[in-house]
Amino acid sequence: MSLLDRHHTVAPQSYNRWLIPPAALAIHLCIGQAYATSVYKTSMVAHFDSSLTAVGIVFSIAIVMLGLSAAVLGTWVDRVGPRKAMFTAACAWALGFFVGAIGMATTQLWLVYLGYGVIGGIGLGIGYISPVSTLIKWFPDRPGLATGLAIMGFGGGAMVASPLSRQLLKFYDPEYDPSVASSLANGHALTMLFVSLGVIYFLIMMIGVTNVRVPAPGWTPAGFDPSTLSDKSELITDRSVSAANAIKTPQFWMLWIVLFCNVTAGIGILEQAAPMIQDFFRGSDGKSSVAVAAAGGFVGLLSLFNMAGRFVWSSTSDKIGRKPIYMVYLGVGIVLYLLLALAGSTATAIFVLVAAIIISFYGGGFATVPAYLRDLFGTFQVGAIHGRLLTAWSAAGVAGPLIINGFLDAAGTPGKLTAADYRPALFTMVGVLAVGFVANLLVKPVDARFHEPEGAAAAAAADFAEGESEGSVARGGSVRVYLSWGVVLLLLAYGVWQTLVTAAKLFA
Repeated sequence: MSLLDRHHTVAPQSYNRWLIPPAALAIHLCIGQAYATSVYKTSMVAHFDSSLTAVGIVFSIAIVMLGLSAAVLGTWVDRVGPRKAMFTAACAWALGFFVGAIGMATTQLWLVYLGYGVIGGIGLGIGYISPVSTLIKWFPDRPGLATGLAIMGFGGGAMVASPLSRQLLKFYDPEYDPSVASSLANGHALTMLFVSLGVIYFLIMMIGVTNVRVPAPGWTPAGFDPSTLSDKSELITDRSVSAANAIKTPQFWMLWIVLFCNVTAGIGILEQAAPMIQDFFRGSDGKSSVAVAAAGGFVGLLSLFNMAGRFVWSSTSDKIGRKPIYMVYLGVGIVLYLLLALAGSTATAIFVLVAAIIISFYGGGFATVPAYLRDLFGTFQVGAIHGRLLTAWSAAGVAGPLIINGFLDAAGTPGKLTAADYRPALFTMVGVLAVGFVANLLVKPVDARFHEPEGAAAAAAADFAEGESEGSVARGGSVRVYLSWGVVLLLLAYGVWQTLVTAAKLFA
């Protein structure tokens, strides 16, 4: 187990940094399964003879634990290094499935709460933040691209998990029909699904654990001059701020508001996606021109744009800056929400295009924020700072659905709503985005009084490198790079293909 220690993972100068993105993707593609729980939600309701609300609490617990564990354990993740943190995340994530499987087998819903919700949620939080600070240190020249690559995996995880879960349920229950929305899987199939996912995800996450390394103190990419970063933007610092000091700065809380507003607006569409597109095109006879299968295709298409936005927009931020890209997310988002409210029901193509771009901004906001934090606070404890900032996600995960569902409950009965019933909620989201836009404008460089003393962060990094063992001299050869990328790209290709097949029904 000592091989998990940080000082055993310090990379030699020749280590190929392009092994780190697939290591991060291996983690995020697995924990992104959290967005695919709706696949078996109805089957769980029937199995436990419970309600949608009671079963839905499982997902809510997992997301709350994600935010709490990321905030509480962020400093620990930075202290012990990415390998031990990623291994811990893999164990907690897999154990969550196994305990949840026992709950399925014994018809004890509380065990699913404990397993997938609490234990798995801790794995979610640690797994989400553990690769991020490492990527930023390996790619100081392109932090937006690096974090976009990793966090893209969290968006893509649902695209892999949704079809995989349906196919596994079909394998364990031949009577289950994944093409029929009302088809229910039996308890044995649900139990074996959780066992299978626990084993599969643990093995894939071990790819990340095996490949991850931290750069040696003072390492920089060939030809990169760190002193040139501050020339790109006054917000980019060459100093370091600790996690304890970061939360004392107004910049941290401005970014907290920015992330909260961006996520609240995006999650409002995601949470209501399938019924929303049907309601927008409901005729006077009460029937929608968008079929159930086509609505499912719309959800799949949003997942694709959610994933792509995390990479494309975050990479773009390396060119135009983090503050300007958030002005796009929030400012253009205001225009798009107004367009959706006022003209979204005129044509399916307009509705789909506008909603897809909004969701791409939602994903881009998640992927860009670690690079924004690095610009403002340096790399010293950026993982811990990121963990604390993710409490904005937990809060938005509650606020977004409450806003949307509150207006819709007051408007009428589900299945009979129209586009007009959504307008008050959409206009409210315009106001939420406006608050975030102002908060982003108020972000300024961090005051020097919050900086760590000169050399303190470098000395701490050097301490981690002491006692470097023979185990840390493994080379990142080209064959290993190709194999690692091959595995994660194969998973992504599977998810994208399955999504496109489903999305084609939207325009059939």
